[in-house]
Amino acid sequence: MSNLIPVFKPWVPEWLIRITLLLVVLPGIILFSLSISNVGAAAGYYGISPNDAQYSMIILYAATASFVVLEKRFFRNIASKTYLLISVLLLVTTCYICYYVHTFFVLLIFRYIQGMLTCASLSITLTLMFTRLHSERSKEIGYSVVYCILLCVSPLSTLFTASIIDDFNFNVIYKCAIYSFLPGAILMCIIMNNVRLNRKLPLYQLDWASFVIYSAGLCLIGYIMVYGQQYDWFDDKRIVYSVAIVIALFAVFVFRQLSSKRPYFHIQAFKSRKFVLAALLLFVFYICRGAFGVTTSFMSSAMGMDPIHVGYLLIYNLAGIIVSVTISSRFLLMKKPLRHILILGFTLLLAFHVYMCFVFSSQVNTEDLIIPVVLQGLGAGMLMTPVILFVISSSPVQYGTTGSAVGIFMRFTGFSSSIALINYFQLYRQNDHANRFQEQLSQLNPLAVQKLAVYKQALTGKGIAADQATKIANGLLNKNINAQAQLRFAVDYYQLISWVLLALILLVILFPSANRTIINLKSRQPAPVVY
Repeated sequence: MSNLIPVFKPWVPEWLIRITLLLVVLPGIILFSLSISNVGAAAGYYGISPNDAQYSMIILYAATASFVVLEKRFFRNIASKTYLLISVLLLVTTCYICYYVHTFFVLLIFRYIQGMLTCASLSITLTLMFTRLHSERSKEIGYSVVYCILLCVSPLSTLFTASIIDDFNFNVIYKCAIYSFLPGAILMCIIMNNVRLNRKLPLYQLDWASFVIYSAGLCLIGYIMVYGQQYDWFDDKRIVYSVAIVIALFAVFVFRQLSSKRPYFHIQAFKSRKFVLAALLLFVFYICRGAFGVTTSFMSSAMGMDPIHVGYLLIYNLAGIIVSVTISSRFLLMKKPLRHILILGFTLLLAFHVYMCFVFSSQVNTEDLIIPVVLQGLGAGMLMTPVILFVISSSPVQYGTTGSAVGIFMRFTGFSSSIALINYFQLYRQNDHANRFQEQLSQLNPLAVQKLAVYKQALTGKGIAADQATKIANGLLNKNINAQAQLRFAVDYYQLISWVLLALILLVILFPSANRTIINLKSRQPAPVVY
């Protein structure tokens, strides 16, 4: 960085710099959750399945995860102001195209490009943000604020997009994204000097081959996880071929990294048991985050809540996140044992999943969900900053940004695996419970007969003919059976997650070296894993 010219113009106050940086960061992060903020609306607008809508988000995530290492070379080659404006301008262009496009394949292409551009814009913005923070205390607070925003984006996007989609077509959210980029970009253009943050590195010997192999592998992993259940896993040739290609791609990728003088990232980092534990914690944490989708789905289907009211209930989740991020940040500043923070966070998530096993019912009220929703926010907020900093700090120093790259990979695979697990349980466990209920009906269970009589009496009381009332009553009973089967699937899945969390808590207790990990915040560059 130049010693003569500052990054920001001298007349700009510090508070304006920080607000402007946040205005640039927020739209980029929100792009991640647009596709899944309202899966039904996205699927309906583009004429695609809900799995297709989920995959459009996965493809963006895969692009970010694979480009994060290569992006650093571009970052070091172009002046900061130019780099930021190019990234934002191209992001606005892709949002404009996504606003007009109706073809799913074209949408996937530009969502992938958005992933790469989001990686670039967030990298420069977060780097600028952390260069303003000099003490370890201020950096810790900075990390906590960024991770808090990252956790809050999903419920916030649900809340804000619900009201938009209620009045407009789904594609309007891309127009809103365009407008959201403009204030931050205009302000940055005014207050920044066009200086370099690092010594310029020429764009030669870029490892495009590793990027293409790695990116293709991640896209296929996402494809397998999202569509595996829909195609009945290995009974379909598409899944079999995809798995074979993934294995081949990653075999080539690993061989290439081990034999290269300048590897894309260092496979040797996995020799550290502490690093493997940190990566495992991050993987399970994102599976648990994905499991929260079962609760929001329960609010919509079983309780009949519309997206706007689901968003209102998620405000309690936001409150829990903000409170617990503040507490975990304080714990880290006070040098509390990392193992204690991790145990507390995973225990809160365990309490949420166990609590929900008793809450899942067709008779539940909105007030009954407030406590578990807050618990989930408390657990997620307590873990987010410590777990990610644990991954970064446990990565051997000589391997550079490998910790950050692996961190994003574990987040990607954790989120994708969560989708696959939910799809699997929803099909097999829900069908299993539905079949059991149907068997009880075929045996003329007195409770079923009584329920049918209640339905029929209510319908005939409204003037419906007896034969028609019988047909409608049978339909209502079948609908009730499907609803109960869905509730049982939710209980089964949350019981599984509870056992996984319990095993993970025991692993942290029995792995004392987690306490000896030093959270390193001395680096002036932010970790890309924050995406």
